[in-house]
Amino acid sequence: MPITMLYAGALALVLLVLSVRVIQARGQTKVFMGDGGNDLMVRRMRGQANFVEYVPMALILMGLMENQGAPAWELHTLGATLLFARVLHGYTFAFATNFPPGRFLGAVLTQLVLAWAAIASVWQGLNVL
Repeated sequence: MPITMLYAGALALVLLVLSVRVIQARGQTKVFMGDGGNDLMVRRMRGQANFVEYVPMALILMGLMENQGAPAWELHTLGATLLFARVLHGYTFAFATNFPPGRFLGAVLTQLVLAWAAIASVWQGLNVL
């Protein structure tokens, strides 16, 4: 599954950046457990947590699609869109204090990728029965 692997690796780098930003915020705020009610900590932690909530399922579905012979163009479209969406969304939470377009577009694109991959997977699963 080389296509899914490409995007999984790229997205893992995004997660690494988000994680480092949480660690940096812990040092700045001296909040070493939870968010301490600190707005910076809440923001950074939610950016990282949101990534972890959505990206694994999208990658699992992409991997299953790739395993079942989905066309490369479809996998690259899903992967590139997901990567772009998560960079936008992550930037909003990890580097910006107020960038609503990044949050909105990142969330919408992530949902579109998830919906497309879910529908394609269900469709493929029904065609195998």
